[in-house]
Amino acid sequence: MGNVQPLGDPVTHFWLTRSMARVLGVSLSEAMLDQRLSAEDYAAMVTRCRMCPHTEACQSFLGQQAGAKKDAPDFCCHAELFEKLAAG
Repeated sequence: MGNVQPLGDPVTHFWLTRSMARVLGVSLSEAMLDQRLSAEDYAAMVTRCRMCPHTEACQSFLGQQAGAKKDAPDFCCHAELFEKLAAG
């Protein structure tokens, strides 16, 4: 059996996922309303974020944003999905 890594705090990673989306100009709520993102996919995003080893780097990145739309950092496991959702 391999190393089992504990998942991060669900509340923290819920807000990290939402915050990263917001910084990138993506509304996850609107994406769900428009049926571009299912509730299951949203839950999976938060779970995947909980497995990410870059929590501190993510928090630092988000803390440095001044409202201008940015590209997701290279370490973000959702960068491609955020780009797709931003494109509509």
